Amino acid sequence: MALWDRIKESASSMQSQLEAKKNDLKSGAFRDASMAMCALVAAADGSIDPSERQRVASLIASNEVLQNFAADDLQRRFNDYVNKLTADFAFGKVSVLQEIGKAKKKPAEARAVIQIGIVIGGADGDFDKSERDVVREACFALDLPPHEFDL
Repeated sequence: MALWDRIKESASSMQSQLEAKKNDLKSGAFRDASMAMCALVAAADGSIDPSERQRVASLIASNEVLQNFAADDLQRRFNDYVNKLTADFAFGKVSVLQEIGKAKKKPAEARAVIQIGIVIGGADGDFDKSERDVVREACFALDLPPHEFDL
């Protein structure tokens, strides 16, 4: 199976798993960690261009699991995390990973945050090394083994 097909299949599988847990994913920690993860994946290469920001924003708005929250609130949180990352990527990444780590109290939410990272990373069909690396770092912040997600 081609890499592109595996990425699409993995992202689709992760999205299905997320939708099955939608009713369990309503906490503020999950909301914040999810937006932090989206920003981290979007800025994984150290920068984020307007088209990338728009693509992630539309994914956030259309993601069934994230519809538990107000879209404008999610957008504001995402933009805040992106601004931290673009102002100083290294320092911003520490702050964003700390935010992601707050979801580790509930294992189902922690796994869902990682799955959202994979869905966002694979959305353009190219879950590249920098994106995989930041999702792997988020696994460590959440005390989850990266191999559980093929990272």
